[in-house]
Amino acid sequence: METLRSGWLTQGPQVGAFEQALAAYGGADHAIALSNGTAALHAACMALGLGTKGLGGTNGLGAKESDPDDRRDIVWTSPISFVASANCARYCGADIDFVDIDPSTRLMSIEKLKQKLQLAAQQNRLPKILIPVHYAGLPCDMPAIAALAAQYNFHVIEDAAHAIGSRYGESRVGDCRYSDMVIYSFHPVKTMTTGEGGAVLTNSQTLSDRIRQFITHGITRDAQKLENNADEPWYYEQQLLGVNYRLSDLHATLGLSQLKRVNEFIEKRRQLFERYHEILADLPLTLPREQALTQSAWHLFAVALQGDQDIPQKRRRVFDFLRQHNIGVNVHYIPIHLQPDFKRLGFSVGDFPMSEDYYQRTMSLPLFPDLTFEEQDYIADKLREALT
Repeated sequence: METLRSGWLTQGPQVGAFEQALAAYGGADHAIALSNGTAALHAACMALGLGTKGLGGTNGLGAKESDPDDRRDIVWTSPISFVASANCARYCGADIDFVDIDPSTRLMSIEKLKQKLQLAAQQNRLPKILIPVHYAGLPCDMPAIAALAAQYNFHVIEDAAHAIGSRYGESRVGDCRYSDMVIYSFHPVKTMTTGEGGAVLTNSQTLSDRIRQFITHGITRDAQKLENNADEPWYYEQQLLGVNYRLSDLHATLGLSQLKRVNEFIEKRRQLFERYHEILADLPLTLPREQALTQSAWHLFAVALQGDQDIPQKRRRVFDFLRQHNIGVNVHYIPIHLQPDFKRLGFSVGDFPMSEDYYQRTMSLPLFPDLTFEEQDYIADKLREALT
């Protein structure tokens, strides 16, 4: 109500307050609030100059490309994610490719990544950016990824849409200890929400400045950055082709309120996660598990059916049975490379077999802070009934 009465519905003080609180929570020097997580991914890629090289144009920030190689920049990410993790590369005119998952973690396989990097180095086709996805809230092996980034000279953007509040060792996902940038999503189904919203966290002043200009139409009013000599108080310049990805003060105010409760939300999710393990232990399911050194915020509780016979048909029967009993199961995710729009880029069935096998088996059970133990028991009972 204070925001509604303040006269600032957008571009006001609440956005800055939210950004400061986010930076402090994530442990980064800078946080930039945006309209959604997809915008955060796009802006992060643009800030790193991702784009088409050697085509007589410019990258996304107006810097002339001098690389004589006529091929486009490339981004690698995981097939098991929402399509935004890959689309951000295509928005910038870059190519996209994927690294298969480790079935034990559902995260990008470090071994597959190493093998792919070795081959790409031989072909002079290394990625400019790697986007590891902290699927379900479980952090990827970021120290290993950071070591490979240093060896092969690529940038890292952590897709932490599921992972605000997660930790890897002493590092909180958001402190950018192992990456150039981390992105959050504040969609209503995420651990905390601003209604719609997202953020980029970084320790780089340069990247922060680039993102801020890009998400406000490429415009600056900073007198020290103006290209023309002008002292009119109304003067501004569009210095690059930007977009409007701003977050409103109304959304930021909700975000500030939610951020005060995010640890409470995560604690309840982790409690429900442990309880799922207790009540589902006897079922023929592969359950998600925390890895060494990690502490996950557990955005999802995705189970995988075991066995080798008729798995897709069995998963569909179980899925339909649970939905019929008012249990909101879902599937996260259809592998990105199997989407028709990506098949037209040349991807096909069989390209990433671990991701495809996981997709055939998986479904996500309800997991949210207000889920009661009684509701959780009901889910377990109906799942047991569906599997027998």
